[in-house]
Amino acid sequence: MPFKTFDRSRLTLKPLRERKNDLGRDCFIHSDSPYERSDQPALPVLAAKIRKARADESAVILMLGAHVLRRGAGPLLIDLMGRGLVTHIALNGAGAIHDFELALIGATSESVARYVRTGEFGLWTETGGINDAARAGYRDGIGLGEAIGRAIVEGNFPYAATSVLAAGFRLRVPVTVHVAIGQDIVHEHPNFDGAATGTTSDTDFLILTQSVCGLEGGVLLNIGTAVMGPEVYLKALTMARNAARQEGREIRHFTTAVFDLVPLAGADIHHEAAKADPSYYFRPYKTVLVRTVADGGESFYVRGDHASTMPTLYHMILEAEKL
Repeated sequence: MPFKTFDRSRLTLKPLRERKNDLGRDCFIHSDSPYERSDQPALPVLAAKIRKARADESAVILMLGAHVLRRGAGPLLIDLMGRGLVTHIALNGAGAIHDFELALIGATSESVARYVRTGEFGLWTETGGINDAARAGYRDGIGLGEAIGRAIVEGNFPYAATSVLAAGFRLRVPVTVHVAIGQDIVHEHPNFDGAATGTTSDTDFLILTQSVCGLEGGVLLNIGTAVMGPEVYLKALTMARNAARQEGREIRHFTTAVFDLVPLAGADIHHEAAKADPSYYFRPYKTVLVRTVADGGESFYVRGDHASTMPTLYHMILEAEKL
């Protein structure tokens, strides 16, 4: 090996009780929580399409960025999973970390600005339990999301009831975790095992791809993820379509939506922007809204704070159930 590598055993970790957290359990939005109702016109359409997809036994897949959980949507997602209205949730690594910490200590989100100065950012002992879960999942041949959810449930975490990963394990609904090594704080830890994390996240990618095989007539929402969601979905859809084509099937008629804060007002979201337009490089736009639904699908853009758009969609889905 010609290049020197950093030895993680040199690092000192501290207990989570010494960390200042920016978020606690009061961030959670429950079914009876007050919220600001969003007036985005796509939301009632999406709610109806989700109800129809499930009536037709098609997939409803949510690709989530970590901020969706930080804005408190976890309890609403868990309820939709329990009702059979969401069939798959895909998280990035940061989303899994926030979910794990909230289940363990009822708090999450340290100040990067504060702790990076002292070389402490992310180096909290208990959060490394995610790496232990990955090792156990690697040993048992299961995906990373299931492994972390199992660790939360079997570890009797005090706040497991609001954990999306734990709910996935209990309800047998896939909650997959799609990581990029070096991108998450647990990759700093001395107990990090790249082979275990890589293999279990690869298993999750294949689980997601199998879910995408059921997307004909279904719905895929890309919520607050600018890179993981569109990129992982793009590859999974390609694989699913390749296999379907060999079987004489198609995966063309489905609905996608992007939930984000990026201003796309005035843009034709059904056609790619010019390369000179900065919005061309916003992956959810060209991948989720245009390219993957260009031959038979529909797409929608929902702009707004997840603390408003997510509970609005949740209640509209339940209202559609009663119609």
